[in-house]
Order: sequence, then C-alpha cells, then structure tokens
Amino acid sequence: MERGNSKHGPRMDDSMAQEIRGTTQGTTGGRAEEWHEAEPPGEDQPEPSTVPAGDNRSGTPQGMTSEEVEQRSRLGRYINLSALPGDRATLRRSAEENEAPDDVLDEIEHLPAGRTFQTVSEVWAALGHANETTRW
Repeated sequence: MERGNSKHGPRMDDSMAQEIRGTTQGTTGGRAEEWHEAEPPGEDQPEPSTVPAGDNRSGTPQGMTSEEVEQRSRLGRYINLSALPGDRATLRRSAEENEAPDDVLDEIEHLPAGRTFQTVSEVWAALGHANETTRW
C-alpha cells in the first residue's frame, strides 16, 4: 500500500514546497514574504556595506582612532563588570575566565601592581594608550 498525501494534488505540493524553499535550503529568511524583503540597490547605486572604510566611522570619539576604539573594546570584552573595581590580579582572573587570548593577558600583566581600576578606560590609559578627549 502506497502512503501519499491525500489532501493535495502534485501541483499544490510543488507550490507549497516553493514557499518554504528559503527555510529548508537556508538561502533567505524563510518567514519573510517576498514584498517584505529589502529591495536590492539600483544599477547606479553602490552596494551596501556594514562598516564604512577609513577613519570616518560614526561613533569614533575625539582623540581616538577607530582602531584604538576597537582595541579598547576588545580588551573590555574579556573583563567582566563584576571584576571592576579591581586590581591587576582580579582583572587577569576575569580575563582568564573569559578565555582571553595571550596578547590580552600580556597587556593586563603590564598593569601597575597595587592600583585599583574603576573602568576599562582607566585600564586602557594605564597601559599607555589614549582615551577620548571629549565625552558627550
């Protein structure tokens, strides 16, 4: 005995399969109707990019380059807020718990002993790097 779909015909099955193709094959977001998807750029329009090139990215504070902001942010990713305020040993433990790479652990080892740091910006400054000159 052949078990098949008795509710629809082959044409309806093909149509339903086409509707969920994005979900099953992972090519597009499956839940969005075609008219909900973003319209591609026109022929004379540039392709969108997620990160602007150069140092003119928005959010770069005065007195720092975008690379310095990224490096400070990377350092801060490995230091839990619960570790602040903390000294060099506390910050290192936090970074180790967060599986920080060796270069970040080496940076933390260069912090002065016996000093308590309140923020990641203070840690960054103690390592000899510049922080922003103006905060808004």
